[in-house]
Order: sequence, then C-alpha cells, then structure tokens
Amino acid sequence: MSDTLKSSYVNPAANATGAVNFSAPDLTRHPPRSPRTRLGGYAHLPRLIDKARALAAGRNGDYHYECPFDQRFFAYTGISAAAFMAEVKAGKSDSELLAYVSANTQPQRHASEIVAWSAWMEQWTVTSPDKRTFFNDVHRQNAANRDDVATWFDWVELDDYVTFGGKP
Repeated sequence: MSDTLKSSYVNPAANATGAVNFSAPDLTRHPPRSPRTRLGGYAHLPRLIDKARALAAGRNGDYHYECPFDQRFFAYTGISAAAFMAEVKAGKSDSELLAYVSANTQPQRHASEIVAWSAWMEQWTVTSPDKRTFFNDVHRQNAANRDDVATWFDWVELDDYVTFGGKP
C-alpha cells in the first residue's frame, strides 16, 4: 500500500454514523473468540469485544450482546453495557478498549484479582435446575457422547464448534 493510502485511511466506524466497521467479525460466518482467550488478564473480554463489534456492524447472527457472560463482566468491572458499546462504536482497537476498561473499572482491580476472577469464570458451572436442563439439552444435542463438558466455557466452545459445522 502506498504511503498516501496508508496515511489517508480512516476507520469508518470512528468517524461516520452508521458506517461499517471493517474490523468487526461476521458472526454469521464464524464464532467470536473463545471465552478462554484473555486480554489484560480478563477472560471473555475478547469474545465480548467481537460480539459488540459484530452487533454494531449488524453481523452478530445468533450471538447476543449482554448475555449472562457479558453481564458478569460488566458487574465485575462496574462498566455499563451501553458505555462499553459506545467505546466499541467509536472504532477503538482491542488495546484501546482494554485501556478504557482499566481506566473505568470500579472499584479498581489489582492484576491478581483479575486473574482470580478469570480463573473463576473458566470454572463457572451450572448451579440452578432450570439452567442445568438447558445446559444438558444443548450438550446432548451437540455431543451426547462427550463427558468432558462440565463448565459454561466448555459448553460455549462446543456449541460454537458444532454450530459452524464441526463434528463432536
């Protein structure tokens, strides 16, 4: 790419209302990043970013922004879903969104607290009977023969895989 093109390129999401953010994933064609993928020590944050960008671009498919995983992240950081989405719509990069999270988390968290929270999220299991039924039904539908699906992260990864054509 020429220097003229490099210097004149502007992310349309940052400057034009309703413009397509070309960095937004198309979640009708592939899943968002794994909830295990971390950014700044936060599990699920990269997946949350993917879902928010896809929603803003109208390419979220069956993925929901503000799902229970997202709500747990927002509760832990004290950041509202609307405020986070505004930052996403401003066309911020992953590192800029992490900087926003770090600056706006209330109360402020030490790195070890973030690591502990993320480890807890990775081990989060089903605790209520109605959610257990839902979990088991989807598990049976996707991979009844697998006995290694125990946490919500396991379940989400399996569901993403099977949804996009993977064989259990």
